[in-house]
Amino acid sequence: MLMSRLFPLHVLLLVTVISASSVAAAAEEYVYDAVHSSVSFKARHLDISWIHGRFNEVDGQFSIDRQDPSKSSFSLTIKADSVDTANAARDEHLRQPDYFDTKQFPTIEFRSTKVKVIEGGYEVTGDFTMHGVTRQITIELMGGKQIESRGVLRIGLSTELRLKRSDYKFDPRAIGAIGDEAIVIIDCEGMSK
Repeated sequence: MLMSRLFPLHVLLLVTVISASSVAAAAEEYVYDAVHSSVSFKARHLDISWIHGRFNEVDGQFSIDRQDPSKSSFSLTIKADSVDTANAARDEHLRQPDYFDTKQFPTIEFRSTKVKVIEGGYEVTGDFTMHGVTRQITIELMGGKQIESRGVLRIGLSTELRLKRSDYKFDPRAIGAIGDEAIVIIDCEGMSK
C-alpha cells in the first residue's frame, strides 16, 4: 500500500528533474537592442578618402544554443531608407534606383543557415539579400560574453565584412567615384526575450 502511494511521487520527481534539465538546455533567445547596437559602413571616395554612414532602423533576433551551437540562428533586417551619412542630399541620392533603390528593395536582410563555434565567437554562414540579390556569405561573429543587467540577460557580438556592390547589381555607372567595395561594421547587443 505504501509503495503504491510513493510511486506517483517518484514519477512526479522524475518528471520535474527532466523538465528542469530541458529548461537548462534550452537555447538562449535574444532581440537586437537598437539603443546599444549599430550597423555602419564606409566606402572609398575618389580612392583618396572614406565616406562613413550608418543605418538607423535595424531589427534582429538570434538564438544561441550553447549545448549544440549548430542549432543557433541569427537574423538581421535593415531598413534601407534609414541610410544616414550626415548629409541629407547624399542620403536622398542613396535611396534612388542607381544606389539602394529603397522603394523597390526596402530591406537588407541576413538569415543564417549554418553556425559553428570558433575561437572567440562563431562562424556564421547565411543568405544575405540586398538590392534584390541574395548571396551566401560567411561572417565571423566575435564575442558572445553574457551578463545580467537589471534583470535582463545581455550578450554582445560584432563583425566586419567587405561587400562588393557589383555583386548585388547596383548600377555600374554609380561605381567609380564611390568605390565598388564597402566595409560594413556590425556591433550588436542582444537582450533576452
